[in-house]
Amino acid sequence: MKKIAIVTGLFFTILSSHAQQLTAGKGVAVPRPADMLQLKENSHNFGKIPQGRPAVYIFEIVNTGNTPLRLDNVQASCGCTTPEWSRDAIEAGGTAKIKVGYNAYAEGPFTKTVTIVYNTNTTKTITISGEVYKTPVTSAPENPSVQLLKQIN
Repeated sequence: MKKIAIVTGLFFTILSSHAQQLTAGKGVAVPRPADMLQLKENSHNFGKIPQGRPAVYIFEIVNTGNTPLRLDNVQASCGCTTPEWSRDAIEAGGTAKIKVGYNAYAEGPFTKTVTIVYNTNTTKTITISGEVYKTPVTSAPENPSVQLLKQIN
C-alpha cells in the first residue's frame, strides 16, 4: 500500500512540474487567461434608488495579456439586470466597457451578479447592489402659505 502511495505521489509531482514548465515557456511567464482580464472595480453600490427608475453603471476592463481578449458572454444572475458589451476583441493593453443596467422594480435591498465569460470558459464575476425605496404615489400636499405669498406679492 505504501508503494502505491509513493508511486502516485511521484506521478503527480512530475505531472505538476511538467505543467509548470509548459506554462513558463522559455523563461518568460505566459499569462494564463484568468490573468488577462483586469477589472478596475469588481463591484458597485448604487446606494438608495427610487422604485421604477432604472440604474446604470459602466465597468471598465483592461486586457493585460499579450494576445487579443474576446468576451464570449456576459450573463446576469436575473432578468432585472441587463449587461451590454462589445463583441469585438480587446487588443493587448486595450480597454473595454461593460454597461450594467438594473430595473429597480422591486422595493428593498438587492445584490445581483454578472458573470463575464472570456477566452472560452474563463470567468470573472462583478456585483451590483443597492436599495430600492418606494416613491410616493401622490404628489406633495398643497401648501396654503404659497397662496398667501402670492397675494402679498
